[in-house]
Amino acid sequence: MSNKVDLDRFREVQRLAYRGAEHVASRLEPGVTERMAAAALRRWLERHGVDDWFHVPFAWFGERTAFRRFRFPTQFLPTNTRLADGMPYVLDAAPVMDGYVADIGLSGRLGSNPVWDRLDRDLSVHRAAILDLVRQRRTFSDIYRAVDDLIARQGNTNRHQVYPGRVIGHQVTRIRVGGPRFVVLDSFGVRTLRTVGRELIKERLEGRSPLWAGGAASAHPPTPGLWAVEPHLGTEGDSVGAKFEEVLVVTADDAFWLDDDLPHVHRWRQA
Repeated sequence: MSNKVDLDRFREVQRLAYRGAEHVASRLEPGVTERMAAAALRRWLERHGVDDWFHVPFAWFGERTAFRRFRFPTQFLPTNTRLADGMPYVLDAAPVMDGYVADIGLSGRLGSNPVWDRLDRDLSVHRAAILDLVRQRRTFSDIYRAVDDLIARQGNTNRHQVYPGRVIGHQVTRIRVGGPRFVVLDSFGVRTLRTVGRELIKERLEGRSPLWAGGAASAHPPTPGLWAVEPHLGTEGDSVGAKFEEVLVVTADDAFWLDDDLPHVHRWRQA
């Protein structure tokens, strides 16, 4: 479990990542492509002190926010899809500073989109629900299924199941391994891949997984540590998607979100 100083550093990086995403989102306009938005977010974060990547920024526009017809990992990469008025968007980035990692997702829409507004209201319920279930010490796989049930009751679809490994979250640790920075392989930093591989082996030996999904590998109580959690909802037909992603801190007997000073939290409170 990280100490207070470590938590402050993780919080600092997470806030920076969200500031960068908000900066890019504020400048989105019709005609901007996913590749342009993702590149702008990468440049902004590197100018503001990011020195490596857990994974480089992604951007998804329109029906791609719900991963419509995604079948292969390469489909997650930014494309030349252009933003238009009324379209939803998602900006997702996982920067590293001095080994401290953030993994964030910012959803929004350009102009008016009542369907996205309704989906965002439904998404707001999941933040408190997930925290409550973790505090109950339900197994990760049970919580995954409970989120699935809530999504279905809302009349929506589970889109985080499209992510590789069908994960709703993954463990976050400080990257301490050596190696070159800013070297990226298939969107993930090389130092990240080495760290994740090491954690995967360690957790599997202890009967756990650093990946939070709905299968047998996640059928254990919440593991103390930091978890990047990303519930991702889609509408029926998967024409619109919305998500948030932020760090959840799990202790031996409690849990709390790393930070409440985040854009989606403020938006839901104002609503």
